[in-house]
Amino acid sequence: MSTLLKNARIIDVSSPFHHQVKDILIHDGVIKKIADSIVETKGDKVIRLENLHVSCGWFDTSVSLGEPGFEERETLHHGLTVAAKSGFTAIALNANTNPIIDSKSDVEYVINKSKYSGVKLYPIAALTQKSEGKELAELHDMKQSGAIAFADYNKPISNDNLMKVALLYAQNFDGLILSFPKNNSISGEGIANEGINSTKLGLKGIPALAEHIQIARDLFLLEYTGGKLHIPTISSAKSATLIKEAKKKGLQVTCSVTPHHLLLTDDELDEFDSRFKTTPPLRTKKDVKALQKAVTSGVIDIITSDHNPIDVEHKKVEFSEAKDGVVGLESFFASINTTLDLDTIIESITRKPRAIFGVKSAQINENSEADLTLFNPDKEFTFSHEHLLSTSKNSPFINTKCKGEVYGIYANQKLILK
Repeated sequence: MSTLLKNARIIDVSSPFHHQVKDILIHDGVIKKIADSIVETKGDKVIRLENLHVSCGWFDTSVSLGEPGFEERETLHHGLTVAAKSGFTAIALNANTNPIIDSKSDVEYVINKSKYSGVKLYPIAALTQKSEGKELAELHDMKQSGAIAFADYNKPISNDNLMKVALLYAQNFDGLILSFPKNNSISGEGIANEGINSTKLGLKGIPALAEHIQIARDLFLLEYTGGKLHIPTISSAKSATLIKEAKKKGLQVTCSVTPHHLLLTDDELDEFDSRFKTTPPLRTKKDVKALQKAVTSGVIDIITSDHNPIDVEHKKVEFSEAKDGVVGLESFFASINTTLDLDTIIESITRKPRAIFGVKSAQINENSEADLTLFNPDKEFTFSHEHLLSTSKNSPFINTKCKGEVYGIYANQKLILK
C-alpha cells in the first residue's frame, strides 16, 4: 500500500524542498515522488492534516523505559509506542535496567524485543560492569552487537584512570563514551541546586561546581587521550562555557541538554513537588538563558527528553525521598517550541544526534527511505494529564502553555498516528 501525504511543508536543510509545501508519495517505505500535487490512486492511504509539517525522523538520545526489571514503570512495547506518538522514529535506550545492560546478550535482548516496532531502538550499554564504576564492561563485544555508546546512566565515573582507559580503549572500535557531569564528593547528599531557594526551603544543595569539576576533569582526560566524549544533560552556564572552549581546541566533545533545564528553574521547588526533582537539579534563570543561547549558537549539540518514568510509589512521596527523573517524550516538542526556532530544534533532534551517535540519517528526497515525523508547529494549548501517554505520569510540564502538536511518524514502513 502507498501512503500519500498531502500539502506537507518540508523541514530538512539537506533537502532541495526545504520549507516548501509539497505532496509526498511513499511506497514500501521509500519516498517515490515529491511534487506540488500528486493525484491519489485507488488503494492509497491519503493523509490530510492541518498545517502539516514533515521533517526527518526525530532521534532522542536519552530514554529510559524500565524493561527489563522495572516493567511497572514502562514496558519496551508501550514506551516505543509513546515515542512514536511523540514524534520520535529512533531512541537511544539507557542501561538503567535490571539487569543492567552490560553484556552482549543484554544488548541483543532489547534490540530483538523491539525489532518489530516503528521506532528504532539503539542501546546505550553500560560503561562499567553493573554500572558500579569499578571495571569496564565488554565494550567491544557490545558495540559489535549493536550498542551505539557506553554510559553508566546518571552515575559519574569517579575513578580518573578508569575514564582515561575507557577513552583510550574505545578508540580501537570508534566507540563513543558518555560521562555524566557530577562530582559525588562535591554534590554529597544534595537534592536541589545550591542557592537561595535551597537555603530558603531547607533542602541540601548541589552546587553547580560539582558539574563543572567533573566536566573539567573529563576535558583534561580527553585532551590527553583523544577519542570521542559526549557529556549528557548539562545544566549550567559555566558548563556550556567549558565545552565551548574545548571545542575551540579541536577536542571531539559534544553535549546535550533537556527541555526542563532549558525552561524551568529551581523556583519551581517552592511547593516541594517531586515532579521537579531531577538529575542534574533545576538551576537558575541565568543558567536557563545561557543554555538557550548555547543551543542556538551550536555549543550544545543535542536536545534530549532524558525520559525517565518513575512509578507513583517512588515519585509521589516526600521530596527528599522521591526518585529523580521526569517523563519527557510527550511534552518534548511542544515545550521547547515555545522558546527556540524551528530549524534549530529540528537540527538538534535529527541530523546532529545521528551524526554524533553514528546512526544512519535519512533525507527527504525522492528514492530515499521514508523516515519522517509529522507535526503542526503552530497549535497552542495547555499541556495536561490527558496528553500523557506514558505508564508513569511524572511530568514537570503539567499545566504549562505549549506550542506544537505532534501527529506521529512514518518509519520502518509503518504509519503511526495519535
